[in-house]
Amino acid sequence: MKRLAIILTSMCIFLSLQAQENATFRFGYLSYEAALKSMPDYTIVQQKLSDLRQQYQDETLRVEDEFNRKYEEFLEGQREFPKTILQKRQTELQELLDKNLEFKEHSRMELEKAEQDLMAPLKIRLIEVLGTIGRQRGYAFIVDTDTKALPFINPAMGQDLNQQVQDALK
Repeated sequence: MKRLAIILTSMCIFLSLQAQENATFRFGYLSYEAALKSMPDYTIVQQKLSDLRQQYQDETLRVEDEFNRKYEEFLEGQREFPKTILQKRQTELQELLDKNLEFKEHSRMELEKAEQDLMAPLKIRLIEVLGTIGRQRGYAFIVDTDTKALPFINPAMGQDLNQQVQDALK
């Protein structure tokens, strides 16, 4: 098993050295996030998301106000309530609190889904533009510099595509 691993590793090293001698790889790099933000539809998507966030926030405030009002009423009358009414009100408050928490979680998931759905066409368009540019210029790959996984890019071997991609997306 060790022999097989050594042989395969040796072959990979040999092939990669041969490939480097015969061809130089060209690549492009860009900030994916900056490219997305440069798209004309990006501001429209962000406005839709902002409006949706505001609607959920408004509804959250409304149900919190309703809960607070009912809780204050409960506190004011708890001394005079018979035991069964007191228990019923406590149960109602707990149910309302549970529903509010469930609504907040549901809202968060709905906002995430809406963002994914609204951003999907923009991301597809960006990928298509990157593919076109990559094929036209003969790149082996295009790297996203936003990940900070590349502390150094040799500009003699790669090309900064930020401006070209932003121009193509307009």
